[in-house]
Amino acid sequence: MYFIGPHVSIGGGVANAPIHAKALGATGFGLFVKNQRQWTAAPYAAADIAAFKKQLAADGYTAAQVLPHAGYLINLANPDEAAHAKSLAAVIDEVQRCMALGLDKLNFHPGSHLRLITPQEGCARVAQSINTVLAQTSGVTLVIENTAGSGGNLGSVFEELKAMIDGTDDKARVGICLDTAHTFAAGFDIRTRDGFLKTMEHFDKTVGMRYLRGMHLNDSKAGLNSHVDRHESLGAGLLGIDVFACIMTDKRFENMPLVLETPNEELWAQEIRQLLEMAG
Repeated sequence: MYFIGPHVSIGGGVANAPIHAKALGATGFGLFVKNQRQWTAAPYAAADIAAFKKQLAADGYTAAQVLPHAGYLINLANPDEAAHAKSLAAVIDEVQRCMALGLDKLNFHPGSHLRLITPQEGCARVAQSINTVLAQTSGVTLVIENTAGSGGNLGSVFEELKAMIDGTDDKARVGICLDTAHTFAAGFDIRTRDGFLKTMEHFDKTVGMRYLRGMHLNDSKAGLNSHVDRHESLGAGLLGIDVFACIMTDKRFENMPLVLETPNEELWAQEIRQLLEMAG
């Protein structure tokens, strides 16, 4: 089964997330476990946790179909000790929120070395941070997202993703999320079936398909090798629609969250139907 759905809102309470997903016809979804543009938030009340678990089950979802996303402020590669500590504390808090909700993954951007240290040092810093988080938590896999590579952001090349995993002690609790728009902007031409399959072969040889825990399905407003992160609705950007047909007919991408981050919420239900139709 293909787990397709967008990042849904937790406005009014985290239990609303599965309700919003179900209303769109989603077979999976993403969510932020707190405001993605703030460092801190009040802890969940016990009643909110219970309501989420009850609603998730009532709407027919399991943790396998959900890919939570960590806040945008987090930068685990930051060479500044105080700023890094703030990011580390935020990730630990978000993992603990996932644990409370019964969710088993947390997707995050690896961050930027800010051109103050080498990419290799930045990757090692991310790996060390993952080790710290995993040592203080349980049951949640940290899922590193590839990036477009702007502003010193790590993870635009698969070798950097491999370096982060190589530096992680508990490899059973680390994984990768591939974003189609980021992959394209980073220089991988996935517009054709041949190009997509070659890219995935490169990913498998460099990182390993066993580490893939989810994908973000986005078209791109920015061009190939632009290193610019600008999402577009499916088929309306420079990436085109063929890559999504490749994904939806490839059984390697079943049973993992395939999350839409496309900009037009009014098209989400249509995009979900379109992708599920591609899968037959």
